[in-house]
Amino acid sequence: MAKSTNIVHQYFKKEIEGTKILVKVNPIFWTGTELVVSAEGAEMRDLEFDAQIFDDLKHDGFAEVNALEFNLYLAGLL
Repeated sequence: MAKSTNIVHQYFKKEIEGTKILVKVNPIFWTGTELVVSAEGAEMRDLEFDAQIFDDLKHDGFAEVNALEFNLYLAGLL
């Protein structure tokens, strides 16, 4: 199998005034996805990170969550 199919992504979440921000990080290629979920709907954007992303997320108050929560929001089921 190719290296890109064996990646274990890491997921993070933060809530601000009723808005959820969920982040998926690919720790091999330093890329990811951000979901912003509010009462008005959800927005998604692709991101590029550097090796300091985990420190940055911790500093910004993000907590690590599981893949299920991120993917349920991504699919629009939550």
